[in-house]
Amino acid sequence: MSGQTLTDRIAAAQYSLTGSEVARAVCKATTHEVMGPKKKHLDYLIHATNETNVNIPQMAETLFERACNASWVVVFKALVTTHHIMVHGNERFIQYLASRGSLFNLSNFVDKTGSHGYDMSTFIRRYGRYLNEKAFAYRQMAFDFARVKKGADGVMRMMASDKLLKAMPTLQDSLYWLSPLFLSFLQVHPKELTNGVINAAFLLLFKDLIKLFACYNDGIINLLGKYFILQAPLR
Repeated sequence: MSGQTLTDRIAAAQYSLTGSEVARAVCKATTHEVMGPKKKHLDYLIHATNETNVNIPQMAETLFERACNASWVVVFKALVTTHHIMVHGNERFIQYLASRGSLFNLSNFVDKTGSHGYDMSTFIRRYGRYLNEKAFAYRQMAFDFARVKKGADGVMRMMASDKLLKAMPTLQDSLYWLSPLFLSFLQVHPKELTNGVINAAFLLLFKDLIKLFACYNDGIINLLGKYFILQAPLR
């Protein structure tokens, strides 16, 4: 039997009545069930971002609306869903997020329904801040560090000096918010290892961390290469 609450069912029904299947899918992905967003709903939303007739701002605004819920479960799943679409969806989605003046205002979020809610609220505040930074980095660079090509012929390795000097501080800022967030997930209580919401977020953050460090490594190699080229005539 589904663990969805009556509130979840009513919200989904309301969106169905408005004719917005995208908003309904967002609602279904962010229910009160303590489990990660269901794959079928995430897949639907990813597919929707590639459809030219889909209203991307409406999708994003529905996610922001869900992130204003009082329940840590709903808010956490809204963040996970947003992150998943930023990583796997059409670039139009993150472009819209980057165009907004603000995204998630969760710095004061606290679920006061119990001690568990308090514990999860800490993760939510940090997670929201990281996603804000991820969108800001896209606004600064016009690309997502986690999605660009890596390696010898990657974006950061081939980048011109002026753009590289802009990219490295932006990348450092992203790592500044991501690294402690990821470490905090490693310190969760053993009983939380079965928490599907935590697991879904952990996987996304782990992949971002690996990709951002790869970009940072490419950037450092590029900087050192340019430095030695400049130093060569002075020898």
